[in-house]
Amino acid sequence: MAERKPIESWLTDMDGVLMHEGVPVPGADTFIHKLQSSGRPFLVLTNNSIYTARDLHARLSRIGLDVPVENIWTSALATAKFLDDQHPGGSAYVIGEAGLTTALHDVGYVLTDTEPDFVILGETRTYSFEAMTKAVRLINNGARFIATNPDETGPSAEGALPATGAVAALITKATGKEPYFVGKPNPLMMRTGLNAIGAHSETSAMIGDRMDTDILAGLEAGMETFLVLTGLTATADIDRFPYRPTHVKDSIADLVDYI
Repeated sequence: MAERKPIESWLTDMDGVLMHEGVPVPGADTFIHKLQSSGRPFLVLTNNSIYTARDLHARLSRIGLDVPVENIWTSALATAKFLDDQHPGGSAYVIGEAGLTTALHDVGYVLTDTEPDFVILGETRTYSFEAMTKAVRLINNGARFIATNPDETGPSAEGALPATGAVAALITKATGKEPYFVGKPNPLMMRTGLNAIGAHSETSAMIGDRMDTDILAGLEAGMETFLVLTGLTATADIDRFPYRPTHVKDSIADLVDYI
């Protein structure tokens, strides 16, 4: 096996890696601080498209994690970048929250329910039947279908919530049209993120707690991968997948010496 190049830049998932159910993972603050003092490029990624990078910066600050706005990369930002590259100045009917609508406004998209170029589905706390019906009709009339991320469930204090992937499946059943998912594990999200910080995949590492999104995305983008066991994946789960992370660590605290 060819020896990998030294790690010069880092991408890390947020939930399950830096924080768990709103509480910082022990050692996460030390890891972020060491990254910043090293001057190495880094990004904190999330498939959640609800919040803007500014919102997430404030949420992380409240629990003692100082991540600058420019070091946060969401599936909403990746979706806006993808659309700006593919179809600049277009229009979209959006089911989502401020993280997604702000990102689309910032790249010059017009949000409309009249003959939009795209229907864009993101995360929201209030999926309405009316909005989903409108999405189905617009897709049937020719709008192209984009979804921010394929996650089928999301966490909450009461248990799992249906998320973007589950609602996308409902719209697909009603239209016969599959969406293009921009977020992890699509390596596009990683590549646009790497480009945003001027980093290269062969000298970058991805840290995550999920084999099916974080580790797969890092692998497909050509990055070194670190699975941490502070989130959704236990050691026993790893062998269920046909691919493996480069490293398995108990938590992000064990990665400080790699910087």
